Amino acid sequence: MASLSVDEKKRFLKALEEDEEFRYAVAGKLGLSEILQELKRIHEDIRKLWLKSLEHDKRFEEMVKRFEAIEKKLLEHDKRFEEMNKRFEVIEKKLLEHDKRFEEINKRFEVLERKLLEHDKRFEVIERKLLEHDKRFEVIERKLLEHDKRFEAIERKLLEHDKRFEAIERKLLEHDKRFEFIEKELKSHRRLIEHNRRDIAALTEATISRYVYEDLREMIRELGERILVRKRNARVDNIDVDLLVETDKTVYVVEVKIQPNHHDVNSLLKKVEYVAKKYGKQVKPVLATVWIGREVEEYAENKGVQVMTY
Repeated sequence: MASLSVDEKKRFLKALEEDEEFRYAVAGKLGLSEILQELKRIHEDIRKLWLKSLEHDKRFEEMVKRFEAIEKKLLEHDKRFEEMNKRFEVIEKKLLEHDKRFEEINKRFEVLERKLLEHDKRFEVIERKLLEHDKRFEVIERKLLEHDKRFEAIERKLLEHDKRFEAIERKLLEHDKRFEFIEKELKSHRRLIEHNRRDIAALTEATISRYVYEDLREMIRELGERILVRKRNARVDNIDVDLLVETDKTVYVVEVKIQPNHHDVNSLLKKVEYVAKKYGKQVKPVLATVWIGREVEEYAENKGVQVMTY
């Protein structure tokens, strides 16, 4: 095949620059028309993907943050496509270098196609996750409705409890009033009982004192002593004595206790010591009682106290 001369080459290049129809015819011969159609298809695919991403943005506004990275990558793709367009313009001007540049473009298109396929897969994954989230949101909504119903039931029960507590409080107030009345009555009864107890104790002590004196009088006669003084509720300085009987030889100090204990015995012995110093005579302690325990009685007798039970 004969090569073109220099003039023919210049005419050929000039025709390529000036004659658009001739340029496209040459491009068709070189296979550029198929590449341009492929580029157009890729542009159309990219436009569809872009529209699809916009629809996803509208549907899933709550996931905007997650898609920011995807949007950034799409923007980077747009920039790359713009660069490619510029390169294609250069290719049109530099047809002589088309072979090497077309190989590079094909490789880049393959990479883009793989990335687009990956994007489709990622969008499918995102769609599945969104469907799962929708289902989970539905479950959560049902649970929230159930919780609302349970809270309403709890509120009703709380209102019922409040009413019951109010009724209980009213009853407690009534009981408090009744208890106050009962306490007042009990205090009144206690005062009455205490008064009666003092009266009974005084009467019992007077009765026992009389019996003790009668028994002491017989005992004193048998001992050959003569009674000089008999005092009921005697007071020797600051010492109180239930019954004090003084004879010409002895002073009898009588302590009257209904149910005496060890302390009462010791108290009687202290009174005896004081009376002995006061009178300068022999003093005999006498414990008159109605009921006395065996241990207390033995303790008193061991201390020299005469126990007289009635």
